[in-house]
Amino acid sequence: MTVNKTKINNLFYIFIIVHLLIWTLVPSLTNNNLPLDTIEALAWGSNLDWGFNKHPPMSAFFVEIFYQIFGPLDWVYYLLSQIFVLISFYYVFKFAYEIFKNAKLSLISLLLLESIYFYNFTTPEFNVNVSQLPFWSLVVYYSWKIYETKEIKFIDCFLVGLFAALGFLSKYLFIYLLVSIDLLFIWIIFIKKTKKFDFKYLITIEVFLVLLVPHFIWLFNNDFVTILYGLKRSGLEASAILDHIQYPFIFLFKQLGILIPFFFLIFLLIKKIRFKINLNDKKLLFLIFINILPIILMFMTSVITGSKIRTMWMTPFYLFFGVLFVYIFQSQIDIKKMNSFFYGFIFLFFLSPILYSFESINKTDKRTDYPGKEIAAKVQFIWDKDFDKEIEFVTGNEWKAGNLSYHLKSRPKWEGFTNDEILNNSSQFICVDDVCLGRY
Repeated sequence: MTVNKTKINNLFYIFIIVHLLIWTLVPSLTNNNLPLDTIEALAWGSNLDWGFNKHPPMSAFFVEIFYQIFGPLDWVYYLLSQIFVLISFYYVFKFAYEIFKNAKLSLISLLLLESIYFYNFTTPEFNVNVSQLPFWSLVVYYSWKIYETKEIKFIDCFLVGLFAALGFLSKYLFIYLLVSIDLLFIWIIFIKKTKKFDFKYLITIEVFLVLLVPHFIWLFNNDFVTILYGLKRSGLEASAILDHIQYPFIFLFKQLGILIPFFFLIFLLIKKIRFKINLNDKKLLFLIFINILPIILMFMTSVITGSKIRTMWMTPFYLFFGVLFVYIFQSQIDIKKMNSFFYGFIFLFFLSPILYSFESINKTDKRTDYPGKEIAAKVQFIWDKDFDKEIEFVTGNEWKAGNLSYHLKSRPKWEGFTNDEILNNSSQFICVDDVCLGRY
C-alpha cells in the first residue's frame, strides 16, 4: 500500500509539472501580447489601491508582485496563472485523499478536471477568475477540517477566514461558496444537530470581516463602483420578464455543454450508471454543499433577478466535481476500464494545448496579436523627441493605456480614463490615439 501510494504521488507530481510546462510554454510561444484581463490587472497593479472600477484588488496585487520581481516578461504572467491553478490542484488532491483514504481515487478525481476547459484552455489569461482558484480550494480544504473533527482548531478557523477574505477580494462571486458552506454548518448545527456550536467558528467571521474593512472603506468612498459594474455586466439593469426564464436555462445548457468531456471520462471509468444518494452520509453531504449548492444558488440568482450568468464566472465552481462523482460512483469503477480512462485523459490533456496553439497561430485579430511592444516603442520615440525625462503616468482605457504602462521602460502609473485634472496639473504631457502620457 505504501509503495502504491508513493507511485501515485509521483504520478501526481509528474502531472502537475507537465501541466505547468505546457500551459506556460504554449501561450508564451504562440501569443504576441498578453491577454486583455492580464493587461488590465497590470494596469491596476501599477497604481495599487483597495479596489478598481471593475473588480476588487487581489488579481492586481499578485501581478504587481511578479512585475516588481521579473518586470515585463510575458511568460512570467503565464507562469503566475499556472502557479494559481496548481495550488488549487494540490489542495483538491489533498482533500480527495481526506475523503477516500485512497491515493488512486484521489488522483482520478484530480485528472478528471483536465476535461473541464476552465482548468486548461482558459488558464493562460491571469484574471479574477483564476485568482480565486487557490483560495476556493483552500477554503474547502480547511472547512472540511473543521467539519469532520470534534475538536475545532483555532488555526483552521483562522485560515478559513483568511482565505475566504482573499478569495472575496479576488472576485465577489466567491460569496457563493461561502454562503453554501455557512448553510452546511447551519444545517448540521441547528437543524440536524449532529454537531455542537463552538465559539471558535466566530473566529472565521471575525478574520474575514477585519480583512475586508479597507476594501469596504474604499467601496464607500468610490460610490460602490465595482458592485455597479458587476450588475451592469449581468444585464440586471435592463432585464425583462422573459429574462427570468431564458437566462437561467441558457445558463444550465451552457454548464451541461462544458461538462460533456467530463461526463465522457466518467463513462470511460465506470461499469454502469447505478448509485444511491444517502444524505446521512457525512462526506457526501459536504460534497453536495460545496459542489451543487453554489451552482443552484447561481441558477436561483438568475431566476430571481433575470440576470445573465457569464460562462467564465463559473471557473472555480467545478474544482471538486471530480471528487464528488468519483465518490458517488466509486463502487462502480471498473479496474478493467482504467486503460480506457487514461487514454481518454491523455487525449484531452494534449488536445487542449493543440487547439489553443492552432487558434492562437491561425487567428490574427485577437487581443494577443496586439502589437503592444511596437506601439510602446513608437510612443517612447515621440516622447523622447520633445522631453528628456521619464514618463510618469498614462491615462486611457485599461487595454491601450495598460499596454503602454506595461511595455514602456519607465512603467508609468495607470491613472484611469483621461483625467483633465491630472493633465491640467501635469508639467509635460502628450496625447496619442485616446491615450495621454505625462509627468506629474
